[in-house]
Amino acid sequence: MIRTKSDMRRDWKPFGLILLLLSASVSVSAVRTEKPVLHGRHWVAITGKPLAATAGAKIFERGGNAVDAACSMLAATSTMWDVLGWGGETQVLIYNPNNKKVYGVNALGVAPTGATPEYFKEKGLEYPPEYGPLAAVTPGTPGGLMVMLAEFGTMSLKDVLQPSMEMAEGYPIEKQAADRIERDKERIKEWPYSKKVFLPHLTEEEREAPYPGEIFRQPELLETLQKLVEEEQKALEEGKTRKEAIYAAYDRFYIGDIAEEFVRGCQEQGGLITVEDMANWQVHLEEPVKTTYKDIEVYKLTHWVQGPVMLQMLNMLETFDLQRLDFNSVNYIHILYQVMNLAYADRDFYYGDPYFPPEEPIKGLLSKEYARERVKQIDRNMNDPDAKPGDPYPFEGKENPFQDLLERWSNVGQTQENMSAQQWEQFEEAFLAGTTSIQACDKEGWIVSATPSGAWIPACIAGKTGIGMSQRMQSFVLDREKNPFNVVEPGKRPRATLTPGLAIKDGKPYLSFAVQGGDTQDQNLVQFFLNMVEFGMNVQEACEAPNIVSYQMQSSFGNHEARPGRLTLNASTPQKVRENLALMGYEIDIRSHTSGPINAIFYDWKHKTFWGGSSNHGEDYGIAW
Repeated sequence: MIRTKSDMRRDWKPFGLILLLLSASVSVSAVRTEKPVLHGRHWVAITGKPLAATAGAKIFERGGNAVDAACSMLAATSTMWDVLGWGGETQVLIYNPNNKKVYGVNALGVAPTGATPEYFKEKGLEYPPEYGPLAAVTPGTPGGLMVMLAEFGTMSLKDVLQPSMEMAEGYPIEKQAADRIERDKERIKEWPYSKKVFLPHLTEEEREAPYPGEIFRQPELLETLQKLVEEEQKALEEGKTRKEAIYAAYDRFYIGDIAEEFVRGCQEQGGLITVEDMANWQVHLEEPVKTTYKDIEVYKLTHWVQGPVMLQMLNMLETFDLQRLDFNSVNYIHILYQVMNLAYADRDFYYGDPYFPPEEPIKGLLSKEYARERVKQIDRNMNDPDAKPGDPYPFEGKENPFQDLLERWSNVGQTQENMSAQQWEQFEEAFLAGTTSIQACDKEGWIVSATPSGAWIPACIAGKTGIGMSQRMQSFVLDREKNPFNVVEPGKRPRATLTPGLAIKDGKPYLSFAVQGGDTQDQNLVQFFLNMVEFGMNVQEACEAPNIVSYQMQSSFGNHEARPGRLTLNASTPQKVRENLALMGYEIDIRSHTSGPINAIFYDWKHKTFWGGSSNHGEDYGIAW
């Protein structure tokens, strides 16, 4: 049994094998950050692309609130294909200062008609495909944007979409997206509507994708956005309220001519989405889940995404004296890694769509008693490559209906032991797959923390809508033995990785934070949070600080492999720490940047100002005033 905080206070002794220099760690004092803190008095807007952050700033300057600005940034990043597109999904936490309540926005698409395990197995697949029309769930981002704008914003859809409509008409495409198109052009050529949009230099020898800085035009996407604005303006002219007019645009997308063309284009290319699937889908405004860590309330979206993983980790980590372990020491890294694996094993077996049976044991998973039981399983000396899901049902006063599956479950068999360099590169890319994140706040107290994703390049565009289809179907499983809560079924949401965060301290907003990066998201975010709470970093230092990454959980993409024992460390990690971790059974991988990239806002109540932070790699960018 590993020592808890009370044990350490009685008899502090370092634990581990024969670890030398146990106090060796990455220094956290007097750290010079590569990016400055964003200081703001009135508002902060941060997202994955500089142009999209500018879109948020323009909305703020026109008098919009944080929700208006976040919606405009969402539209802009989708138009820029910032590892997402308009046909993807949107996950949001919103703090309403009027009632001091946190709301969750569930705008994740669902599996279409005909998407059953049998359907995919008959095609010889172990999981739904990664790309193309059969990878698509129904589009969620348009609905999510319009619902959050209608319910919490102040501006019209026309005003919020204006920057993205300008961009669809033509904007200078950045190198990251342009090069991604060129790299994936052979797959893009499989889909006629995608080929037309993404490859303006088709058949040219030097390059078929747009050049960095070239004006990238999307006339059919512009036409779709114009239709939404036309429907809103028509409703306003008929005397409808702002909210009613936005919902009129929503209806045109999901039950009108846009839906019809989207479905036609999807089915023409072999997809399954029907007009009924589009019409029946809906956005859910939800109660998020939360835990407390040292009296700080931490909020996450519930188990249709991986968000509760961070809460489970915090519940376990709260039992240790982390400051005594020392930042990024051998012991600190070992404890973090083991806690991550226990929480993610629970995710891999118990998380799924809460609107479909069976009911997930989320109450038990988030109980403090369950966390205390889980940490007893940590081996103090070695990595456990076969960390398994626990049994949260007794902590709800129930018996586990899947005990037989639990006893047989293992992630060791999911790994490819002898991956080639190319296979490892493909696995790692999927595991670290980026999306974008959006952080916005204003002086009135509105806060938005969002992680939209899906429909990334290479995206299959549905007909003449200009809208790429999501690839989120691949996050389902086909066999209940792997996760009885996440088996594909028409109308069901796949358990996604996307996970914004928000924290309240002393009844006031404390932090909002989110990150891109697939299965690494809550790994990065829990470390960011501890950097501030336990180690006294400011928000920019915490965003840039070296993180570790585990690959021991099952990937949510591709063939869902795991890589037990694989550990990414930052290049700043001392050699002795690396050596001692290797002795504990870790396979060490070194990277120069390991922090996400994370975007976050700290709320400075002493000075009544905002502090914005953004990691020092990637193209994430913020503006404050």
